[in-house]
Amino acid sequence: MTEASAALDGAVAEDTGAGAFQARIRTAGVEILADEPVAVGGLGSGPSPYQLLASTLASCTTMTVRLYATRKDWPVRRIRTSVGHMRDADVTPPDRFTRRIEIEGDLDDMQRARLIEIADRCPVHRTLSAGARIETVDARGSPAAGAASDHVVDMEALIAVGRGSFDFTQ
Repeated sequence: MTEASAALDGAVAEDTGAGAFQARIRTAGVEILADEPVAVGGLGSGPSPYQLLASTLASCTTMTVRLYATRKDWPVRRIRTSVGHMRDADVTPPDRFTRRIEIEGDLDDMQRARLIEIADRCPVHRTLSAGARIETVDARGSPAAGAASDHVVDMEALIAVGRGSFDFTQ
């Protein structure tokens, strides 16, 4: 795959031939390795797919809370979001992400509560909560994939919050 393909598709993963699971991911001009832990037959050379998904939720949450705090000119020094993933087959839906948000700054209780509430407005949280359609096509002779995602559009809408075009109340 070319870098142009990676940009079109959002991300490209291909097996490296090392170990049973190791994959090289190309996205946004960078490469990272994904793998499974040694305990399940991987090399442990990178985050697992669920760790990557948890990382995505953590980073989007932090960015969204930061954006809102900045727009409100609230004195937030640091935001740290930790996300864990568990799967319980006896519950529907079986996947649970537990998010812990630490906000440092001289905030009153109402500001702090609002920032925790805003975390649920991050685009990745909304996607995971609502679900998504996944369309799979064979690359041989298939029509070209559409734009990777609307995440950039979602983040631009968040940035426009100061201009009133993104609704943090939903």
